[in-house]
Amino acid sequence: MGKRRIEIMDTTLRDGEQTSGVSFSASEKLTLAKLLLEELKVDRIEIASARVSEGEFESVRQISDWANENGYSDRVEVLTFVDNGSSLNWMEKAGAKVQNLLTKGSLNHLVHQLKKTPEEHYNDIAAVVKQAEKRGIKTNVYLEDWSNGMRNSEEYVLEFLDFLTTLPLKRIMLPDTLGVLTHEEAYNFISKIVERYPGVHFDFHGHNDYDLSVANVMEALNAGCHGLHLTINGMGERAGNAPLASVVAVINDFLPELQINVEESSLFKVSKLVSAFSGFGIPANKPIVGDNVFTQTAGIHADGDNKKNLYFNDLLPERFGRKRKYALGKTSGKANIQKNLNELGLILNEEELKKVTQRIIELGDKKEVVTKDDLPYIISDVLDSSTFQQKVFVRSFVLTHSKGLKPSTTVSVEIEGETIEEHAQGDGQFDAFMNALRKVYQSRKRKLPMLTDYAVRIPPGSNSDALCETIITWQNNGKEFTTRGLDSDQTVSAIKATEKMLNIII
Repeated sequence: MGKRRIEIMDTTLRDGEQTSGVSFSASEKLTLAKLLLEELKVDRIEIASARVSEGEFESVRQISDWANENGYSDRVEVLTFVDNGSSLNWMEKAGAKVQNLLTKGSLNHLVHQLKKTPEEHYNDIAAVVKQAEKRGIKTNVYLEDWSNGMRNSEEYVLEFLDFLTTLPLKRIMLPDTLGVLTHEEAYNFISKIVERYPGVHFDFHGHNDYDLSVANVMEALNAGCHGLHLTINGMGERAGNAPLASVVAVINDFLPELQINVEESSLFKVSKLVSAFSGFGIPANKPIVGDNVFTQTAGIHADGDNKKNLYFNDLLPERFGRKRKYALGKTSGKANIQKNLNELGLILNEEELKKVTQRIIELGDKKEVVTKDDLPYIISDVLDSSTFQQKVFVRSFVLTHSKGLKPSTTVSVEIEGETIEEHAQGDGQFDAFMNALRKVYQSRKRKLPMLTDYAVRIPPGSNSDALCETIITWQNNGKEFTTRGLDSDQTVSAIKATEKMLNIII
């Protein structure tokens, strides 16, 4: 008997983007979509929720255009709602071909959220599926809160599945929406369903609230499920989703009767890029993709490694594409940068490549070495900068820090062609800069957003003269958004992040 093939669906661009403070630009989403399907070779990607925003529509349109031209249209999916066809209209305009329809997988959700009877819900679903079929859109169905449904209203779930299996559906998807399952429950619930509906394709969608997502995935597979929903770096709401890298390693090492398409050797590079684009750091001790996972520090381990590899396991770094770094600097030509991009599995167009080359040359003037680890941060900065039309420029600033005196800043800002100059003191150089900026905006009777979080990162593997990325979260009219700045100087990187904020609020 041949191996049983398991479909891997990556939902980093949809569910992963629901990580607090994370938002990918349309360019970043397109870059990641190409990487996930062509380099990492996942079977399917879920890229957005319908009707969310204009930016989301634009990213779906760009990915769908690319997918339709390259034969991937059946592998790109959008989360939709039972809304009399509004989601389908949105999808059709964007060019997407597969909907993942969100329905109620527990009686609790149906009664208290929708306030409908099961029959009313079934009729609404049947109408949406019929309409999708007419428009040439394929349908998969999510049973939201399915895990609690099986715990507390199993009769409803099975009656609902009896109904769903009469519809022309491609897949039925079983999410542990609130991350509450134990591994025993994951096995028992899924084996019961797989046995009851032998010809139906079931996906399992695990969340990690109790740190049980990988165990639950293993048991779901042992119970006979046919597909998994995973995210890069375990991104997602609350504690996140089941992490793709860990699950791939577990399947390859512990479930030899199963077969997946995912390219193990690309996991690390994709992980790093998603981290750079999202501003969502990877813990150093995270399995497979963390910086420390292949580092032995204890003396007894080092001794054991010299004596018949006593402390080795099967997780060898080469499996996951962990390679030496190649330096980049101001003497790098486009060909050298292209080589590094190829190693990261990245495809940039001529214009983007030019911008990245220019940025590397600028940074090389300030810093001796730009490493391949810096590259995703630089690309993220360049792509992010092109998502808005710049109307506000921080033209000049002087930062002073003298012993016995408060730090002070003089700043010159151009806003829609008008140049305003102000001076202020503060508790630190960036605080002084923000105080001067407030004066600039007060003179125009405008308020600045509130700064709610400030994080600084340097790319892994860099040294003391490293690039520095500052990620600032702002709150404006009750809404939060994040901007990033990149420079070899920490305060300057924060000023660049602030300049992006000024252009967003305008």
